Amino acid sequence: MAASSSLPAAVPALLLALLLAAFAPELAAAASSRRPTHQPPPFPAGLAPLHQRRAASSSGRYAASAAAATDNGTAKPFTAHYFQQELDHFTFTPNASRLFSHKYLLNDTFWRRKPAAGPLFVYTGNEGDIEWFTTNTGFMFDIAPEFGALLVFIEHRFYGESKPFGNDSYKSADTLGYLTSTQALADFAVLITSLKQNLSAVDAPVVVFGGSYGGMLASWFRLKYPHVAMGALASSAPILQFDDITPWSSFYDAVSQDFKSESLNCFSVIKAVWDVLDYRGSNDSGLLELSKTFRACKTVRFPSSLSNWLWTAFTYTAMVDYPTPANFMMNLPAYPVKEMCKIIDSFPVGADVVEKAFAAASLYYNYTGDQKCFEMEGGDDPHGLSGWGWQACTEMVMPMTVSNESMFPPSGFSYEEKSEGCFASYEVRPRMNWITTEYGGHKIDKVLKRFGSNIIFSNGMRDPWSRGGVLKNISSSIIALVTEKGAHHLDFRSATKDDPDWVVEQRRQEVEIIHGWIDQYNKDIAQM
Repeated sequence: MAASSSLPAAVPALLLALLLAAFAPELAAAASSRRPTHQPPPFPAGLAPLHQRRAASSSGRYAASAAAATDNGTAKPFTAHYFQQELDHFTFTPNASRLFSHKYLLNDTFWRRKPAAGPLFVYTGNEGDIEWFTTNTGFMFDIAPEFGALLVFIEHRFYGESKPFGNDSYKSADTLGYLTSTQALADFAVLITSLKQNLSAVDAPVVVFGGSYGGMLASWFRLKYPHVAMGALASSAPILQFDDITPWSSFYDAVSQDFKSESLNCFSVIKAVWDVLDYRGSNDSGLLELSKTFRACKTVRFPSSLSNWLWTAFTYTAMVDYPTPANFMMNLPAYPVKEMCKIIDSFPVGADVVEKAFAAASLYYNYTGDQKCFEMEGGDDPHGLSGWGWQACTEMVMPMTVSNESMFPPSGFSYEEKSEGCFASYEVRPRMNWITTEYGGHKIDKVLKRFGSNIIFSNGMRDPWSRGGVLKNISSSIIALVTEKGAHHLDFRSATKDDPDWVVEQRRQEVEIIHGWIDQYNKDIAQM
């Protein structure tokens, strides 16, 4: 999930994006900027074997594909389906009833149909290809047998294959205007309700799951559509990253603290590298030498390209500082922040600060050792996250600054600059306070204590997005599960034999709470 910045940067969401928001994992260099332009990153493995299911329907609003397959030909643990979704749920203009193919994935391997239908566990899709998030959400597959659950993963409109206007979906504000979180939530509600009717499972309980921006959507869905979902598990969901609820410098302060906690020298080297890059990259000969040091595939044109490359590596690594090897963003070892700092600390006294920083960042980009050179400028968007720029310029405005205490160069945030940058890019201006108007956030403990129920907010404090999350219990049924060493939606990853006890315990508590929700729901249904 990518969040907002005062500078017109292009760090795509996952967000977060990073949720990603965010919230995309590419940074486009600013052609004339001295400093890199930034938005925080987006926003989450082995999965159960595929059980081929029949098509939900061969007519009407549904269509099913054959079993999906990976690039090497092995079966994936889901089938892809398409629902004919309405373009606009909130107006009755002539264009509102236009339909588009809305992708979702199903796995019914463990679904209990009798005597009463088992629950639907629904993943509320993020800002990218739904298959990417599905294959990184092994937790749902791990717990499905225990619950007899049907697994449903719904793609977010305007991402992956769910583009209402095909290749023209990002053409202008006329088409992108239908890309909003409220439209996405309505999509989920319509699809879930229709799917339950189609499967003759109208009374089956629904629990929504989401990580990062998807976690924000899951929690908001529970609040907006309590008659559709009776509970939500929102992992690493920074729903308080708006307005002035969370200190604006908190994200990058947290990234910096992750590195500082491993090694003060590591933190100091990274903090020092930015001015050195600016100085050496101030002329063509310096850029040529830096390009060689960074093993760039082509000579870079701007020093900001190199700063962005480093900035991305350090920020994403803090987000995915998992206790076991993972390949969510890149192939990385366990505790990658610690490993980066070991690389920096292994250099002899007096070694070049740029070489130290490059070597550390190479862990992120080239842990497998198969990259001969690095693309510093340009690049593709393998997970289809590019729509986040529009979202960050309309409603998902997350103010972020960099403080003097950070290991990154200090920077501020200006609503006016944000507005002008968005108008230049999309000819729209952000609604700066819309998210807190639509979903709340201010004094959330007082508001939800009397209003909401059945939401788990899970966070790991190694994840910089956690600072914008709910970190304390709000009521007996709105629970915050916080782990000191957890990272970005770590709890949603598949269980492994090497998981620390605190991860195992966090997941155990989540399962226990969800069991309680479903048991109570079934008792209520039986009394009707």
